[in-house]
Amino acid sequence: MSTISVDRHDLALLAELQRDGRATNSSLGERIHLSTSQVSRRIQRLEEAHVIDHYAAMLDPAVVGLGVLAFIHVTLDRHGTSSGASFEQAVSDLPEVLECFSVTGEADYVLRAVSHDLASFSEFMMHSLLRIPGVTNVKTNISLKKVKQVTELPLDHIAQPKQPKMRVHFAQ
Repeated sequence: MSTISVDRHDLALLAELQRDGRATNSSLGERIHLSTSQVSRRIQRLEEAHVIDHYAAMLDPAVVGLGVLAFIHVTLDRHGTSSGASFEQAVSDLPEVLECFSVTGEADYVLRAVSHDLASFSEFMMHSLLRIPGVTNVKTNISLKKVKQVTELPLDHIAQPKQPKMRVHFAQ
């Protein structure tokens, strides 16, 4: 875990970048009241500390023909590092799987997956996911509609210090 000092300008910069990752350093500087060079230096420091993980364009799955969104709860037959690692490697090779989380509770993993339609989703389940060694139980929920989806992380828990800077721990 690394430690990085952040101040109110860093927090404002992170909030703005989450809203618009394509914003120029000049426009960011105008919004948070810093010079372009100060914005550039701060962004570089936040990237090097892995606070900023990466930049990406967010595509609308339905517009690109991926109208089925599913949440898949997977249980493995054995619990151990080798079976889990094998499953995780196999899932990482499946393009339909957008996210995979190791979880507590009734399932061992929860996946978020997309597909063109129900027939292609069935094909994915029968010929890809269920053929991964060790998978014993799968429960699937198909999304009916998106109620809320955000990409911005809340930063309110990082309180504004009375001093100019504070220490915040970010996991890497």
